[in-house]
Amino acid sequence: MIKKFYLVFIALIMLITAACSSTTSNEDEISDVEVVSEVEGTVRVSLAGWQLESGIDPITGVENMGLNEFIKKEFEPRYPNIKLEIYQVPWENAQAKQTAMLKSGDVDVLYTGGAFASQWQQQGLLRGLDDLMENDSTFDPSIYLEGVWENSYSTKSYDKSVHFGIPAILGRRIIMYDKQLFDEWGVDYLSENPTPEEVLEKAKAMTGKNPKTGEENFGIWWDGKSLNASSFVALSHAFGATGGEGTLNDLKNIKWNLNSPEMVKIFEWLKDATKYAPPGMLNTQGNENFGLEKNNIAIHLDASGASTMGEVKASGNKELLDRFESTLNLGPNGEGWVAVDPFVMAKDVKSEEASWEVLKFLTGPITQEWNYVNFKNTPTLADASFVEEEDKYMKTAMEIAQISKSSLLDEANPFFGSELVPAINGFISEAHNGDAPDIQSYLDDLQLRAEKWSANQ
Repeated sequence: MIKKFYLVFIALIMLITAACSSTTSNEDEISDVEVVSEVEGTVRVSLAGWQLESGIDPITGVENMGLNEFIKKEFEPRYPNIKLEIYQVPWENAQAKQTAMLKSGDVDVLYTGGAFASQWQQQGLLRGLDDLMENDSTFDPSIYLEGVWENSYSTKSYDKSVHFGIPAILGRRIIMYDKQLFDEWGVDYLSENPTPEEVLEKAKAMTGKNPKTGEENFGIWWDGKSLNASSFVALSHAFGATGGEGTLNDLKNIKWNLNSPEMVKIFEWLKDATKYAPPGMLNTQGNENFGLEKNNIAIHLDASGASTMGEVKASGNKELLDRFESTLNLGPNGEGWVAVDPFVMAKDVKSEEASWEVLKFLTGPITQEWNYVNFKNTPTLADASFVEEEDKYMKTAMEIAQISKSSLLDEANPFFGSELVPAINGFISEAHNGDAPDIQSYLDDLQLRAEKWSANQ
């Protein structure tokens, strides 16, 4: 009994020692972080869609560090006198909830969708950031992708005179294609900057019964029910369709040009392309296996590469990276639609100095690296050396973001979201079902609706 007691006692001592050693190690790790600011204050932060708690990624099986743990390790040691009150908001009702928070003065800093932010800026609910940036020698805007910083309505006012947001996360909209299907059909791979004509020609050539496997293949897929018509925007760059002349801060005086020859070409392309797409594209379906071994679609517009990278991480098999290639988007230089989600500051901010420090941290390199490593969110940084070398899809997305510009055909445009997008998706649906309306008449009607809409603004 004495021997057993002795052994148990020794084991307990070892456990306690190990625990103390672990605690000391963590404390040493945190204590190595230098204090950045002694600014004091409480900052209320609203985050749309962020994961607060640490957990296991269901696809890769890798443990992810949630925001709460990240804040404790990386933010609190640097800003010991700033207290964060964090509110998580689901994307499904983020706009309504965050708008209510802004109007009631219950929030200081927000992460949100770019279209939401631009609308709030127009409504006078956000604080401009130019004076804060100018008076802060530690803030360097050149760390962000120039195309995003200078051209996005998610960060700049419609007339580009006011910076109201800092870009935090990019959406990925790249063209991907299946080299294996191209080989089986004997079709040349896509060029690095494919034109709409090239995409259409090769999609047509790979629709039908695969000559090698005998299975049904589809030449192309894009989201025929997209809420932001991202493929349409990429086509507008390609065909030079601007949608009109004017600025979004003067909606009444926009000179619409929605029935132009360039716009007709876009709709003609959409009509032809629907012949080579699976039926599910009308309901954002049919591409479930794209990027994976059982894929049957040759070309995917506005893809992300997330499924492929997730499978590679989960299995360790990198063959999919060789099979699925990425290219720039359809614009003359590879432009497309780029989603930019920013951090913004409420106009009625309570602790301005502390809120600015928080906003800088949450959009800076430390947070963006954590967001990439744990959740594979695309960074907005010009130098994102932490992106893995093999993650070619993300690198392509960042190239597109660097060169793409906003136009009237953007989700920030109220008419685009409320009227034009449904018209585009409606046309795609009718065309796919073999009942496409006369394109010129369709666009003439859209032009009249746009003119009437502007007159009522």
